[in-house]
Amino acid sequence: MTVGAGAAVLEETSSSEIVDFEFDRDASVVFDDLGSQSFSDAVDATIVEFDDGDIVKGTVVKIDNDEVLLDIGFKSEGVIPIRELSIRHGVDPHEIVSLDEELEALVLQKEDKDGRLILSKKRAQYERAWGAIEDVKAKDGLVEGIVIEVVKGGLIVDIGLRGFLPASLVDLRRVRELEPFIGQPIECKIIELDRARNNVVLSRRAYLEETQRGERDDFLTNLKVDEVRSGVVSSVVNFGAFVDLGGMDGLVHVSELSWKHVEHPSSVVTVGDEVTVKVLEVDLDRERISLSLKATQLDPWQVFASSHQVGELVYGRVTKLVPFGSFVQVGEGIEGLVHISEMAAHHVEAAEQVVTPGEELWVKIVEIDLDRRRISLSIKQAAEGGVVAAEYQDQFGEHAYDESGNYVGEAEVAAEVIAKEVLAEVAVDESVAEVVAEAIAEAEAETD
Repeated sequence: MTVGAGAAVLEETSSSEIVDFEFDRDASVVFDDLGSQSFSDAVDATIVEFDDGDIVKGTVVKIDNDEVLLDIGFKSEGVIPIRELSIRHGVDPHEIVSLDEELEALVLQKEDKDGRLILSKKRAQYERAWGAIEDVKAKDGLVEGIVIEVVKGGLIVDIGLRGFLPASLVDLRRVRELEPFIGQPIECKIIELDRARNNVVLSRRAYLEETQRGERDDFLTNLKVDEVRSGVVSSVVNFGAFVDLGGMDGLVHVSELSWKHVEHPSSVVTVGDEVTVKVLEVDLDRERISLSLKATQLDPWQVFASSHQVGELVYGRVTKLVPFGSFVQVGEGIEGLVHISEMAAHHVEAAEQVVTPGEELWVKIVEIDLDRRRISLSIKQAAEGGVVAAEYQDQFGEHAYDESGNYVGEAEVAAEVIAKEVLAEVAVDESVAEVVAEAIAEAEAETD
């Protein structure tokens, strides 16, 4: 509109409709303040420039259940799909971001098939985290994060990216239940870092060992070989058991668990058992302690050797047949060999011609080699007779046989037991002699 045109309009307006206009003579009307720049160019100048893979900043303008909209100053809002919000699985977007929050995101696609700008919050964090973690690793520092998941073999820790903490490195000793660590903040050392493979391995045990190194050094220094200590079984593994001595764990190798043969450590000890162990070795350099459980217990071989002599008869059970004879168990954890030449007075081709596994019989002690922990036995010589070992004297001593050499021990024992029972029951005024005589006669008759 020109000033002239305005005057014409005023002339056509009735006096009652006339409105006084007062012009500011100092005001200027600007028709074009863009200079030589076009309007489209001016709009484009306000839009942020970026490429795929760039990290941009923006403000959260909308939060849906499956995505978040971020204003980064582009011609349209960027979309962050729920899978790109966090390294955690199954999250609620409202728990990760809030309206008007400023955050960084990595550009995945400037324009997808639907024309949308696709962004990723977790990948922006990932890029930033890698730089920080590499710096921490170079300085041998610590990282702190929240345990977010239990996976096969360990835990996943949120340190800006997914760090893997193996179960064996969660604590100073093996942890059997990992679920209680979920949601807990922990500090760890970085022991492996491979960006190309997107691999970060952590160790909480290394952190704990470092913080407790002084105490561990004192404990190891004060621990002496041959010392006997009390402890608690902290874990059982295929090759032995670890025992908590109150400051550190020591290993009882499977060979040091028992004087008997051990198929698996769990057959001897279980987690939580209180045990007494002997210190075999203290390795200060490797910070390892070797222990023995059997060293605190009586050696059955020593016990057997001290209570038996060559030439004695002992009762045993056939445990195994071999081409050169058979093994006979003659005590708890004690087995001796009956050589095939000692199986019988006649020639024997194979042990199964004389004995069978599980059979119980008398054998004579031919030799006791305590150093080699071996006992030689003879079935042939046992058949010729001899003196029975002390533990069998009450039942199989000379008193248990009649003049003809017949064994009558069981009858005498049975009669004695019945007589004692009767004596306890008879009245004082009865003839004890008659009652006892009748009881003995009945016992002997039953045994025959």
